[in-house]
Formats: sequence, structure tokens, C-alpha cells
Amino acid sequence: MNTLVCTTPGQFDYKQGVKPTSAPGRAIIQIKRIGICGTDLHAYEGTQPYFAYPRILGHELAGELIEADGAPGFLPGETVTFIPYFNCGTCIACRSGKPNCCTNLQVSGVHIDGGMVEYLSVPSYSLVHGEGLSVDALALVEPLAIGAHGVRRADVQPGEFVLVVGAGPIGLGIMEFARIAGGNVIAMDINESRLAFCQNKLKVPHTVNALAPDVADQLRTITNGDMPTVVIDATGSLKAINNSFQYMAHGARYVLVGLQKGEICVSHPEFHKREATLMSSRNATRQDFEHVISSLKKGLVDPTTYITHRVTFGEVGATFASWLDPANGVIKAMVELN
Repeated sequence: MNTLVCTTPGQFDYKQGVKPTSAPGRAIIQIKRIGICGTDLHAYEGTQPYFAYPRILGHELAGELIEADGAPGFLPGETVTFIPYFNCGTCIACRSGKPNCCTNLQVSGVHIDGGMVEYLSVPSYSLVHGEGLSVDALALVEPLAIGAHGVRRADVQPGEFVLVVGAGPIGLGIMEFARIAGGNVIAMDINESRLAFCQNKLKVPHTVNALAPDVADQLRTITNGDMPTVVIDATGSLKAINNSFQYMAHGARYVLVGLQKGEICVSHPEFHKREATLMSSRNATRQDFEHVISSLKKGLVDPTTYITHRVTFGEVGATFASWLDPANGVIKAMVELN
């Protein structure tokens, strides 16, 4: 079968790989769609933590189930996606109901080879029913689930102001599920076209450019002097993460969904006097996947809004680098197979 391998930062190579065969507890999926995410882009750039080369990227996936062992209720031929975070089931995190941060976690396309292939073998326990959704929608369930998980970590309450920093695909998903939870969403980014997308496509009521000289004043005005009670970072930018500590209301929760390699720097007195809460949010759980699929089926989220670029599998190698350029306006690139 054809595969696409990121051999070193900045380099993709098409190679012939071995088509997976039947194995106990494993399922084989014929890949139909591959969504390109920030992890893929960072891996290509050479800036992704927990990463080694060569690697087959891809974990936002949907396709046709070819066969599965130990997957009651799943039938060959049905359209599926899967949870691409493979956990051990025995560590403290798994025993505590947090398989998304398993101490031995292997993420498809990050720690192990992923879905830029024609056929992929995954643990049968990771399968998720398509529920009648299109392959485009199913390929977007995973990134939306990351957003849904961050919102659940924040415990967003109806009516409270939620500042989402970063209007990339993950940030947009956070905005959607913060809205669904009843939050009053504020989008922040340095890219005006992204902020316009938030306003025009997602109907986010408030937007702030992070480069403006009066960011804090704008936030005070929007929140009637209180500042946001929830701040969620989706940038993975050290500068953005550090800056956002100053945007928290007293008693606020700050959730880090974005990931970067450096050390966070915070004024302890400023953080302490707020009795603030700092949390990380890693990956997502089956509960989050189910929440996303339910929201998609109810029409609360329109997945087609996100897809701005489409290519065939054979075009990825030549096109991928262009998706790193903000001038090209990529929100979500979708790769089509078969």
C-alpha cells in the first residue's frame, strides 16, 4: 500500500508499506479522509514535543471498517472513526478513568505511525461508530473532541465569559463547545482574518486582537469590569500563554490545551491573589467523542465550516508546506483517499 512518511523536518517521501493483516484485538480501516492538524504541521516544522523521525503522520481519520476482532456491534463495511490515543489500561491514569493521559500513551501519528496510509490497523477498543455522519464530519470529530475536553475541564457555566486564545482549528472547536455549554465566548488571536472567521462563520460575539495596545481594557469592557472567569489557551505559543495570566478574573480557571516546549512564567503574587486554578487538558476521552458526535447530529456544529482546503493523497507531499503560511488562510485541510 502507499504511505507518506515525514522522514525529517521539512521532508515528505511516498513509500510502499505493508498492508496490515488480521490480528487478535485489532481492526483494519480503509482510510477515506485525513484531517491535517497542528500536530502534523509542527512535526513537519520540527517543533512538536514527544516526536521522533521518521514518522507517518495523521490521526484525524475516517474510513471504512474492513474487519475487526473483539469489536462487538461493529460490522465490516460501516463508516467509522477511532480514538487515536492508545492507552495501557493499567496505569494510575487509566485506573482513574483518564486514559487520555495514560503514563504509557501512544498517540497515532505522534509516538507511533499514523494514518497517512491506505489501510491502518488500530486496537478494536478504539473504534467509534460513524452514526450516519459523513467521512468529512467524522475526520473532524477528533480535533473537536479535544476542544470539547478542554471545555469540560474548565467546567464552563452558562453565562460566564470564556476567553479562547488562538483561533486555529482547536481554538475554534473550543469556542463551539464553550458556546454549547452556555459560555459567552471571546476569541483572541493576532490574525484578523481568523478573528473575522470567528465572527462571520461561528458567530462569536466578541473578538480581540492580541497585538492591540489595550487588550486588558477591551476585556474589562466586554466583561463589565470583571475579566474572563475562564481562559483557555489553544496557541501553543509561550508568549501567548504567559500573557494570558493577566487576563484572568479573580477566581478564574486557566486551561492549557495548546502545548509548547518551554517553561511557563507567572507572577506568583498575581496568580495567588486571584486564587486562580491552572489546568492542562490533554487529548480527549470517549465521553468527549460521543458529545461531539451528538452535537454534530443535532446540527449544533457545522463541520463543513472548517474545511477550507482539499487535496488528494498524492498531492499532499507537494502541497503540505504551503499550509504553514498564514497568508493561505488554511483553517482545516482535508486529504481525500479512494
